[in-house]
Amino acid sequence: MTHKWLHMTAAELGRGIGAQDIDPVALAQTFLDAIDEHPLSGRIYARLTPERAMAEAGAAALRARTGYRLSPIDGVPISWKDLFDTAGTATEAGSALLAGRVPARDADVLETATSLGLVCLGKTHMSELAFSGLGYNPITQTPPSVNDPDAVAGGSSSGAATSVAFGLAAAAVGTDTGGSVRIPAVWNDLVGLKTTSGQLPLRGVVPLAARFDTIGPLCRSVEDASLMYGALRGCPPVDLRGATLSKKRFLLLETVALDDIRAEPLAGFNSAVQRLQAAGATIVRADIPCVARALALSPILFAPEAYGTWKNQIEAAPDKMFAEILERFRGGGDISAADFVASWQELMVLREQWNRAVAAFDSVILPTAPILPPNLEKLATDHEYYVGENLLALRNTRIGNLFGLAGLTIPTGLPSTGIMFLTPPNTENRLLRLGVAAERALA
Repeated sequence: MTHKWLHMTAAELGRGIGAQDIDPVALAQTFLDAIDEHPLSGRIYARLTPERAMAEAGAAALRARTGYRLSPIDGVPISWKDLFDTAGTATEAGSALLAGRVPARDADVLETATSLGLVCLGKTHMSELAFSGLGYNPITQTPPSVNDPDAVAGGSSSGAATSVAFGLAAAAVGTDTGGSVRIPAVWNDLVGLKTTSGQLPLRGVVPLAARFDTIGPLCRSVEDASLMYGALRGCPPVDLRGATLSKKRFLLLETVALDDIRAEPLAGFNSAVQRLQAAGATIVRADIPCVARALALSPILFAPEAYGTWKNQIEAAPDKMFAEILERFRGGGDISAADFVASWQELMVLREQWNRAVAAFDSVILPTAPILPPNLEKLATDHEYYVGENLLALRNTRIGNLFGLAGLTIPTGLPSTGIMFLTPPNTENRLLRLGVAAERALA
């Protein structure tokens, strides 16, 4: 019976706890046992927090018995990417530069989620300092894609995604600076939510590029994403009742997003679009010229902030870093301060152009990733392949970060392919309602 819990949604587990059909202590122990027994768990979890998990589960069980549950997912076990500070437990962000770093307090979002009853199973592996969309990390561990054991899982929230995909957590929390929630979500057939910058506090989160860093859940369903979003904010979940695609208008982005797309992601996306139309949505295909210009600014905007954040630690011990990640960081040192400032000023103008172009639509849609998970062995031995696949993997998701949008990826039904919905800043409620209606249409 308990093995079924490993593949239920967080919402289903929460309802089972509320009905007293599931004991939170037994649930947490079931996940911890599954992690202990799974042959890939060492490539997924950086470290576990079993004592914390069992204590939190015990408190959740008492609340369930007395009818004082703190949230709909009070007692549900989840994982955390290894850049969220956990009091008394190492938080190393996938890097030898931070080996042995033990924070004194929880990150704000972890503290909030705990106050609403979520159970912390442990910390998951990730791309080094979160600076890759592939999930390949020879410094620590590289989780495999759930659909291809010879391929990477996507990054940088690689372990977060695989902890859910392999049934070793009910949901996971990651971060997204250029696609680091949505890429591992799509490659592992999960729902991934990129929140708007500033929606969730970053205190206690190891930074990459703070102007773009965002926090978001990786889940089995849009309902779970809504529940997790509420728990991370300390607010009730979004009301998904009555959500429909009828009379909704979607702009299918043709600028850049469909360039060089591989056959499988395109097939999955096209099939999803047809099902959205069958469910009553109107699809309008269009170019938005400012997208290409914004993407061209990416090298001037991301890497300099990342290198400025980490330069002292990196240059004190560069030999401790994976060479590909080190090179990417150091590329930020070649950008002048004047170019960085001018590019940000231009990006703000481009954001206004985007807002005008999409104002008449409920959402913009595009393929989440234009490629499938790349082969791990080839990434390890072919520099050009690594660089090319990394840039292409993040190209479409980065559009959401550049324009400061909320974003949601949903599986299309074809393995490791997804459709992404982008809505204006701070419209997560609208996005999740669209998402649950789309999820039903794609089921």
